[in-house]
Amino acid sequence: MAFALVAEKLFDGERILEDVSLIIDDDGRIASVGKSPQSSATYLQGLLAPGLVDVQVNGGGGVLFNQEPNVAGLRTMGEAHARFGTTAFLPTLITDRLNIMQDAADAVSAALHQQVPGVIGIHFEGPHLSVPKKGTHEQSFIRPLSDEEWEIYAREDLGIKVVTLAPETVPMEDISRLSSMGVRVCLGHSNADGKTVRSALQAGAVGFTHLYNAMSPLHSREPGMVGSALVSDEAWCGIIADGHHVSAEAITLALKVKPRGKLLLVTDAMSLVGSDALSFPLFDRVVTREGDKLTSSTGELAGSHLDMMGAVRNISDWCGLDICESLRMASLYPCQFLGSQGGSIVPGTKANFILLDRSFNVQKTWIGGRQVYGE
Repeated sequence: MAFALVAEKLFDGERILEDVSLIIDDDGRIASVGKSPQSSATYLQGLLAPGLVDVQVNGGGGVLFNQEPNVAGLRTMGEAHARFGTTAFLPTLITDRLNIMQDAADAVSAALHQQVPGVIGIHFEGPHLSVPKKGTHEQSFIRPLSDEEWEIYAREDLGIKVVTLAPETVPMEDISRLSSMGVRVCLGHSNADGKTVRSALQAGAVGFTHLYNAMSPLHSREPGMVGSALVSDEAWCGIIADGHHVSAEAITLALKVKPRGKLLLVTDAMSLVGSDALSFPLFDRVVTREGDKLTSSTGELAGSHLDMMGAVRNISDWCGLDICESLRMASLYPCQFLGSQGGSIVPGTKANFILLDRSFNVQKTWIGGRQVYGE
């Protein structure tokens, strides 16, 4: 049902406007943005901004995608992250057995068919990774690319597809083949040297998963994956701004080096986001939360307890970014990486937006014109 809103302030993706009227049509799209409010319009006090887009969500609301690869689990994850401003996300499956990958793909396909709010595709983080840079991924499941995985990646019912792989473990022709299938290939969990990384980018890889983390570092005579990611003007880089994975100085360096728009915020969120639990099992280990830090019983960082709006606030506070650019890093730039619409509030786009208070906390969330969070 069509409705009208008037926002005290509105960030349209480029600038902040005041006293702006919006009309949302019956299809959940923005019909108009202007200065002529209807008498029936609902007034919104605060800042209305584009919905946030997270390309790396392992879980939320007590659900880990690996453990509940089904539509109900995806719905719970989406509801949990909508509380923190996420209106579109890629459920992310970390390295696991083949049957879990197949179940996850089936779940995403069904969720897209049922229009589960927020789900726009799938991110397979592994299993084609480097053992020395595996992080918290289960080593026994790391393996070469097989015919069975090719069948999954070739599916056309999964929406936006992202695969994170270590380029030293996959032939360059396979990266090209994945790219030709419409898969967004990201490099990560890798010990590759700079030459291998450059070859992978030339073969079709387009980005890097959680810059700085679980990848070969920059040295004076060898750029490694970190240095190669920083000097590649074309490649996108996700970054986890939680204060544990990457320092503020390292983020500031990336912001100075990378072209504007090529650095995007991700959460790498685990199941505890939107949950009161303090621990959860992960394969044969236990992950424990202390404050906002998640640590595996074997000592590694195990994903994050970060939400997207928290990442926006963090990078603004730590790196001196204005709130508009911080929001773009969580909305417009992820959409550009994914090749999808979003990140702006303009006529014709899907009505995915959030209402923020003066401290930039999420008060309300809309997906496709339907309010999914807030009073």
